[in-house]
Amino acid sequence: MSIIEVNHVSKKFSKPYEKTLKGQLISMLKREKVHNQFDALKDVTFDVKESEGFAIIGHNGAGKSTLFKILSGIIHPDSGEIKVKGSVAPLIELSAGLHPDLSGLENINLNCAILGIEKEKIDEITPKIIEFSELEDFINVPVKYYSSGMKARLGFSIAVHNDADILLIDEVLSVGDKEFKKKCNEKMLEMKKEGKTIVIVSHSLKSLKKLCDRAMILKKGQVVDIGDFDKMVELYETKVSKKKPAKQG
Repeated sequence: MSIIEVNHVSKKFSKPYEKTLKGQLISMLKREKVHNQFDALKDVTFDVKESEGFAIIGHNGAGKSTLFKILSGIIHPDSGEIKVKGSVAPLIELSAGLHPDLSGLENINLNCAILGIEKEKIDEITPKIIEFSELEDFINVPVKYYSSGMKARLGFSIAVHNDADILLIDEVLSVGDKEFKKKCNEKMLEMKKEGKTIVIVSHSLKSLKKLCDRAMILKKGQVVDIGDFDKMVELYETKVSKKKPAKQG
């Protein structure tokens, strides 16, 4: 059964033409266009099955992060339809949801409340979040004094302990030390075995092998192919990401 259905989703963004400030002002006075629209996503269709690991592969600028923000509800598509059956825990920029002036403990309470978790449940999972993050000695310190790795630990720990049906991960595990990354991967494998659905973007494809069943390749906002994870990685590495040889002479 599909837990996520994405049908013919498209999204455009505008970017300014590469002109000097003077050139921009002249264009505005002449009522010329000063922005150019481009397709971040174009007619994207796919589904994710319940309890599977699904990877989204592509170069920078392929549309991966735009798609994740749409799946997370941060932005909306210009056209198309998305159906998500179940609760979602998005891990996009782990420290983005942390308030710098609040302590780690206060951020746990705040973020859990924003996610709609009841106080009784928050009280139950808070010790587990603190233990997993290994921030016991710093949990009452304002987050603005945390290193990026400490923020990553706290953000990940909050996300994986709120019992959501779907875990969305966008390159977040690039932050943190080797042991914590290993701990995160083990936690995600445990969640998958428990029946959670995991959708992940990562340039480190080898680390996804144990976690992902299928993959989708995106290129310039469009779907190249969808299928078995190993086959998609092979396709991506041998054809899609293959660099053209430099011209001689």
